[in-house]
Amino acid sequence: MTNSLPTPDPATGRHVIVTGASRGIGAALAAHFVALGDRVVAWSRSGDAPAGCTRALTVDVADAVQVGDAVRATTAELGPVEVMVMNAGITRDGLTLRMGDEQWRDVLATDLDGAFYCARAALTSMVRARRGSLIFIGSVSPFLGVAGQANYAAAKAGLVGLARSLAREVASRSITVNVVAPGFIDTDMTAALGEAGTDLKALVPLGRAGTATEVADAVGFLASNHARYITGAVIAVDGGLAMGL
Repeated sequence: MTNSLPTPDPATGRHVIVTGASRGIGAALAAHFVALGDRVVAWSRSGDAPAGCTRALTVDVADAVQVGDAVRATTAELGPVEVMVMNAGITRDGLTLRMGDEQWRDVLATDLDGAFYCARAALTSMVRARRGSLIFIGSVSPFLGVAGQANYAAAKAGLVGLARSLAREVASRSITVNVVAPGFIDTDMTAALGEAGTDLKALVPLGRAGTATEVADAVGFLASNHARYITGAVIAVDGGLAMGL
């Protein structure tokens, strides 16, 4: 399903895809690239997106067929994907001894499998164009160890291995691959943590939660010409929470 939204000048700007763009960090990412004049294609399960996006697509990233179809449709219209930000993710928290197979599989399917499907689909046009940026939105969770998030932490740790392997595979094509690892960011997801979230925020050296805009700023830098010599990196945006990752 495609929803037309107010668009930037189609003759200018990069072709940027942001997954999980309906709210939180994803919406901030999409808005950041729109403000730069890029042609932003926003993916989400709901089909919602910030104003100014060129297209809003209803895509479940855990479905490889949907991902492939969506990338082919927009590359046919907008040309090669130049920036792909893989932000879509879910949580199904629970202690490991009580975690069901479905809780484990759902998180891995969206957070890790989905990121792989998106990267693979976007790389087809990037390799041909000999340019591009892949940016995975990870987490500091696998570096800290967070009780009740074995599935989420495993998926986000997997993104680091995926990104670094891809970085070596496509470097010769001038394609960079990096991970941005947010810490405690003020979103609906962290608000649902309640008292546990308050305790975690107290551990942040800078003494506050981060904002989705601050994550978007880091992603925007990695996608810019200022970061063309950075690849295979993990950049924490966490106020020092996982210092030394």
